[in-house]
Amino acid sequence: MSRVSEAVLRLGIPKGSLQSSTIDLFAKAGWRIEVSSRSYFPTVDDEELSCSLVRAQEMARYVDMGVLDVGLTGLDWILENEARVEMISDLVYSKTSARKVKWVLAVPAHSPIQSLQDCSGKRISTELVRFTTRFFEERNIPVDVEFSWGATEAKAAEGLVDGIVEVTETGSTIRAHGLRIVDTLLESNTKLIANPESLKDAWKREKIGQIAMLLAGALKAQNMVGIKMNVPSGNLEDVLAILPSHTSPTIARLHNTEWLSVESVVSEAVVREIVPKLVKRGADGIIEYSLNKLVGIDDAIEKSTS
Repeated sequence: MSRVSEAVLRLGIPKGSLQSSTIDLFAKAGWRIEVSSRSYFPTVDDEELSCSLVRAQEMARYVDMGVLDVGLTGLDWILENEARVEMISDLVYSKTSARKVKWVLAVPAHSPIQSLQDCSGKRISTELVRFTTRFFEERNIPVDVEFSWGATEAKAAEGLVDGIVEVTETGSTIRAHGLRIVDTLLESNTKLIANPESLKDAWKREKIGQIAMLLAGALKAQNMVGIKMNVPSGNLEDVLAILPSHTSPTIARLHNTEWLSVESVVSEAVVREIVPKLVKRGADGIIEYSLNKLVGIDDAIEKSTS
């Protein structure tokens, strides 16, 4: 990794399945990151940032070492690397959905293993070796944990190992390989992490706080829209009765009329249901618009790290 000036915050972007969704999230937060197929160092439209593409599995280690000031990776890889990092904020998003992933113990459908205790003396394959080893040691269950280079489900399905510890969102891939889930070992989601020494630097802490706040705001804005309409003053209470809101709606009187302007933020899923009802209650000139960010006081770094 190239050496950069101390006036620049070194940011790690997860390479792989989360790369495109992370770059999209940064775009909504206000940063345009562009990746070249010939470089591990994306460009960003912020002179105060330097970006590096790093595998999520290694991100926490590089942040711990101080090679990077800040990065995005999963709780699973933080625990696997036993990394000494500050977890700034949760960023619950993934390649396909905004949900947490699970690391589960799975075995062939016909296996006699029905519980964690039944794994005593068995061989388990996983990419999360150190975490899995600690997990069973803490429960005094002796197991042989081996590293998997890939195709982990197939190893259990073909009888090469007794079970696997594998990551899943819905469990569908595991079931498709003829396996069943015995237990969940860990729930994980993407986190913004920082090097503790970097946070002691006032400038870096402020910059990290800016990133944390705007990324959180971009996530909050997902599936939310703004809605604005004109409402006769006499119909206001009827309209407000069916208008959900993130906070209290903004209401302003239109010049020289008995009409009011009402503006709010609502879930995109409910708009199609409430717009016809709003019209029936007297609302007119209804405008729906997309949101990039929804930022609040709770997104400040001082609160997220307390």
